[in-house]
Amino acid sequence: MAEPLSLALLGLMLAAVTLDLAIGDPRRLPHPVVGMGAVIARLERAWNHGTPRARRARGVLMTVLVVVSTGWLAWATIALLARIHPWLGWLAEGWLLASCLAIRGLRDAALAVAAPLADGDLPAARRALSMIVGRDTDGLAEPEIARGAVETVAENTVDGITAPLFFALLGGAPLALAYKAVNTLDSMVGYRSERFRHFGRASARLDDAANWLPARLTALTLWLGARCLALCDCGLRPRGALAATRREAPRHLSPNSGWPEAMVAHLLGIQLGGTNHYRGEVSERARLGVPQATLGAAHIPAAIRLMHGGWLGFLALLAAAVLLRETLL
Repeated sequence: MAEPLSLALLGLMLAAVTLDLAIGDPRRLPHPVVGMGAVIARLERAWNHGTPRARRARGVLMTVLVVVSTGWLAWATIALLARIHPWLGWLAEGWLLASCLAIRGLRDAALAVAAPLADGDLPAARRALSMIVGRDTDGLAEPEIARGAVETVAENTVDGITAPLFFALLGGAPLALAYKAVNTLDSMVGYRSERFRHFGRASARLDDAANWLPARLTALTLWLGARCLALCDCGLRPRGALAATRREAPRHLSPNSGWPEAMVAHLLGIQLGGTNHYRGEVSERARLGVPQATLGAAHIPAAIRLMHGGWLGFLALLAAAVLLRETLL
């Protein structure tokens, strides 16, 4: 395996990004996250019972077990294949790194909402949105459908792209996959519902800690990317977006999601957040951004452009850190 913060690992990450952009996640190939999800679901059914204290203890145990075993299995697989031949180790690590990324998948999922929405086919747009959000989508009008898609792109720029790249540079595919295990745990059990309030507490808090720095760096690189895009796209509004994001992001229910969402809202001149419904229950989310335009289908590809600028800027930031380290050494 490549040394952390090295040019070799940076090259491997670039190869993984290229692979993800080229083929995404082919359904015919096994995916590590699917395996993580199966293990988490089985442990949750077996362990999520008893007193609140017992649930919290088992939740901590499950979190540690899933995260550590995921990282160790990735490391052992790469090491075993590298002993057979070094190129096998490199290929395995590159594929595992690519499996942690969702650049193409996130773009395709968002465009699957944008296309029917632009054609005025609201039922199809609602169905496509329901595949990527947990909120109720029945009856949503165009602005709310567009809001759901834009929020998904903004939030998942961190979870599906920049945070895996961040941890990959620190520890290669094993650490990136350990991060994906944390993220998968949070998405499955990190809820404040009666069922998961105690059992998923450790998973939710670990996910908050893991995403703290990547989320804030991503807001910065989204802004930097928008500064470049604004040279040919006068519709973006980077001026004042940094200060506004710092002011508004802490209002979000999540300590991290507010940073990319607030930044995207201000860059596009729209407002995100508001009222969501989950299985009929009302959930009020902080409103981020100043609505200078009504949300519509065109804002979804605009958010995708910001996503690309954000992860490219993030990768450039990581490359600069590697080059600085190489220079100092």
